[in-house]
Amino acid sequence: MTEPATAGLERGAVVRCVPAAPSWVSLTAGDLDGATAFYGELLGWTFSRGPDRWGPYVRALVGGTSVAGISGSSDLQLPVAWTTFFGTEDADALAERIRARGGTVAIGPLGFDAGRIAIASDRSGAPFGFWEGDARAGVVLNEMPGAPAWIELRTKDAFDSALFYGEVFGWDNREPGEFDVRWEHDRVVLRSHGHGVAALVNATDPEARPSWNVYFSVADADASAALAERLGADVLGEVRDSPYGRWVDLRDPQGGRFSLLGPRDPA
Repeated sequence: MTEPATAGLERGAVVRCVPAAPSWVSLTAGDLDGATAFYGELLGWTFSRGPDRWGPYVRALVGGTSVAGISGSSDLQLPVAWTTFFGTEDADALAERIRARGGTVAIGPLGFDAGRIAIASDRSGAPFGFWEGDARAGVVLNEMPGAPAWIELRTKDAFDSALFYGEVFGWDNREPGEFDVRWEHDRVVLRSHGHGVAALVNATDPEARPSWNVYFSVADADASAALAERLGADVLGEVRDSPYGRWVDLRDPQGGRFSLLGPRDPA
């Protein structure tokens, strides 16, 4: 029997909105209790009640720090998927820049307890979110087990996508050293204050829909992939090494795609 999403809830740390960088990831799930049971077991998450303005919502916690959100929805029109939210100082101005550069804004900006959010798509069709909230400089991603460690756009044209996001978020027009976009390890990498925060890569599958993919940090990618499979997930391919660590793609029991990232195999 799975524990209800409302049971054992804890109070989480305040989430930080970092302008022009990935600041939050959230899963839309059809079965909230099923999602919390799966990810809680796999990534060691506990949960705190979040704002329920648009349906039941919880924040995932690691060591008292909020690392992700999960919303439950019975609306069959909403796919089960992880969404990456970028921070912004002005949601309305950002929405206009997205539209002016060939993207679309599907929902919002809408107000909620922590600011204003919206859901958009870039001009390749990859969905993403943006959030105007308590803006603070810094880097959100970290290697703490269970936390988002890497965000990567898999798309048909990484260079065109880099131009789109660079113009929308003004990466080149901010303080020196705040953002740096470079080509490394066959992908476009966005660095903030010297830390890698996102990458844009040409998809190896030409038929795959462009999408932002979330990598969660784990101590052992192989063991975690095996655990995920026992919990009902689909392991999509082999666990592989990369310059950023050992990783694997998965599909959770409700169909949401995500990845795990662990240390490289010392052998």
